[in-house]
Amino acid sequence: MSYQCEKVLPYDEQRSKTEQVEQMFDNISDQYDTMNRAMTLGVDLVWRRKAIDSLRPFAPQRILDVATGTGDFAIESYRRLAPKEVVGVDLSEGMLQVGKLKVEKLGLSKQIILQQEDCLSMSFLDEQFDAVTVAFGVRNFSDLKAGIVEMNRVLRKGGHLVILEMSEPYKIFKPFYFLYTRFVIPFVGRLVSKDKRAYSYLPDSIKVFPHGDAMKKLLLESGFSSIEYRRFTFGVCAFYLAKK
Repeated sequence: MSYQCEKVLPYDEQRSKTEQVEQMFDNISDQYDTMNRAMTLGVDLVWRRKAIDSLRPFAPQRILDVATGTGDFAIESYRRLAPKEVVGVDLSEGMLQVGKLKVEKLGLSKQIILQQEDCLSMSFLDEQFDAVTVAFGVRNFSDLKAGIVEMNRVLRKGGHLVILEMSEPYKIFKPFYFLYTRFVIPFVGRLVSKDKRAYSYLPDSIKVFPHGDAMKKLLLESGFSSIEYRRFTFGVCAFYLAKK
């Protein structure tokens, strides 16, 4: 089964989504953190902390952060959970270079390892991690189910998957959200970023991404169980916690 979000492409119909996503994030890597804070008015920091804190009862010692980008989630996971190691992987070398500079400045290069990987086919052996996290990255997968199955593969039995992803808000807030995502975000993105298409791709990909019951069904089909689902800030952010 394919999902509509897999067909939303940043640029054109000529190349694979994987290639285009890599190029897009390379293009916006220097402005990515600034735009994240601006787009969410900083509320994404609260979402990230809530998601990470959901893993506290399980005390994971080895964590994999998929689609780590500039490493914010990996760094915050290390700060809040104090595991032995966090490994962050991403397609975009540009984003990883920004993340590596952050990690180096914090003196955490031995504890937080950032490396380039295709999230649909990672180089890790089976059952290597106690927890796998992905924040605002799964909607960029060219094959959504394959990406989730791959995260299940590298997660040990009894381990946990955390997913944070943008969503559409509750009905009463939809008109305001539509105006914000369709006009404000692309406008600000064009001012700040050299890549004009990147911040139009964002609302397009959110609109068709499966969430709620559809996402829970996909997680179950991919080998997960005991799925917890919540929504934050008027429904614009979806949170999933699933056990292997």
